[in-house]
Amino acid sequence: MLTVSNLSVQFGKRVLFDEVNTTFTQGNCYGIIGANGSGKSTFLKIIAGKMDPTSGSVSLEKGKRMSVLEQDHFAFDDFKVLDTVIMGNKPLFKIKNDLDAIYAKPDFSEEDGVKAGELGATFEEMGGWNAESDAATLLSSVGIKDEMHGMLMKDVDAKAKVRILLAQALFGNPDLLIMDEPTNDLDYDTISWLEHFLANYKNTVIVVSHDRHFLDAVCTHISDIDYGKINHYSGNYTFWYESSQLAAKQRAQQNKKAEEKKKELEEFIRRFSANVAKSKQATSRKKMIEKLNISDIRPSSRRYPAIIFDREREAGDQILNVDALQKTIDGELVFDKISFNLSKADKVIVISKNSKAITAFFEIIAGKDTDFSGKFDWGVTTTQSYLPLENSNYFKDDELTLVDWLRQYAKTEEEREEVYLRGFLGKMIFSGEEALKKCTVLSGGEKVRCMLSKMMMKRANVLLFDEPTNHLDLESIQALNNSIINFKGTALLSTHDHEFAQTVGNRIIELTPKGVIDRYMTFEEYYDDAKIKELRKKMYS
Repeated sequence: MLTVSNLSVQFGKRVLFDEVNTTFTQGNCYGIIGANGSGKSTFLKIIAGKMDPTSGSVSLEKGKRMSVLEQDHFAFDDFKVLDTVIMGNKPLFKIKNDLDAIYAKPDFSEEDGVKAGELGATFEEMGGWNAESDAATLLSSVGIKDEMHGMLMKDVDAKAKVRILLAQALFGNPDLLIMDEPTNDLDYDTISWLEHFLANYKNTVIVVSHDRHFLDAVCTHISDIDYGKINHYSGNYTFWYESSQLAAKQRAQQNKKAEEKKKELEEFIRRFSANVAKSKQATSRKKMIEKLNISDIRPSSRRYPAIIFDREREAGDQILNVDALQKTIDGELVFDKISFNLSKADKVIVISKNSKAITAFFEIIAGKDTDFSGKFDWGVTTTQSYLPLENSNYFKDDELTLVDWLRQYAKTEEEREEVYLRGFLGKMIFSGEEALKKCTVLSGGEKVRCMLSKMMMKRANVLLFDEPTNHLDLESIQALNNSIINFKGTALLSTHDHEFAQTVGNRIIELTPKGVIDRYMTFEEYYDDAKIKELRKKMYS
């Protein structure tokens, strides 16, 4: 299907890819993974023809059509929504325009009639006469209502544009579908629809995503960018992650007998295969994962941050009481009548159809926002540590190095010492000279890792997170996920990461304009419950 031959990419002295040779075959879904800066997005740009490699080539099988999920949300502003979707099939859209131009001629000739007939026949073979109805069906599937189909793209809000461009990429059943972070800015329902669509998609998909649940649901192979090469492994992300961790552990066990290692590997594959078979998402694509093989997986060169949340003291039984909270933003009531008590060791997933409601709620209980109705009271034995959605205000001082920045949050003389701070930053993958760079030049992911360091230093017994996985790579997300699971205190968090929500939370609190929905259950149980679905409709109507 797609062949990569002797591909090398180099920027100055930095080598991203070194003589890569690989193929992507028909019917498989490949999840491209790699550490930040390893070249995931660069690789997608090269195979999509938007960037040239330093050397080597990429070739698509003759007669096959490629479709790419567009990242430029303004590229189609002057086009109608329906036409934007049809433009996903460029050959079909060109014929459509050519036909329209011919029929619009005031001096329509016999020659024009012959040409129109030829184009019309080709158009029919391509399913062109059904293009508008097919595009409309696809738009409805991703939540774009009929009344929006005739609007110009420039009049559509940002979140709707994401869905429309997704429909564009999927339109016309492309032979090869390339997607870079397709779940960004999508809600759970749309992500679930996309997971089901791709899991049953019969053509080839190449995708980059930091959403582990999404990768598990759709991928038949994981394509790992490491050591300047790309290696394909059968299975989804969880299989790759667990097997690579096992490979690293076994490499460290130099004295363990080969027979014992082999038995451990075989048991791991049996266990994982059984889990796949039992999964409720065992679609036709997941059923392709039949011959899981760990023998060629080697330990990754990636580094995982050491995220450990300790508590200075254990909290008492009184954690948080919220009474009749109400918040209005620019005249819009985002939530009302929010009342609940937080229990010791609760791990709460906070959700709402309005993302502004979630951030407003966290800002209120973190003491950052005083413009609200109602009240809340923290237990006297509690201490809170907060990761806000927006952290730029914490990184404005261009005189501070990372060591100096973190020193601001030290509580003891020992913690203020440079050796201690450097050791702490080293655990968060800021080693050597990196610990001395200015805090104003950090990337989004680096800023979040700094904020997590700040939280860890406080040793609070209640943790508040508003979208903690934003900007983080898969390694940091995995480490943070594990750390919150192991945390002995109480946590409230919002997240668009399905795996995060499912594995961390034991309670769901939903904020609505008509009150709160509060249930002790897992994230998936909450979204699958028929009675809750009906209740949610009423609370937002």
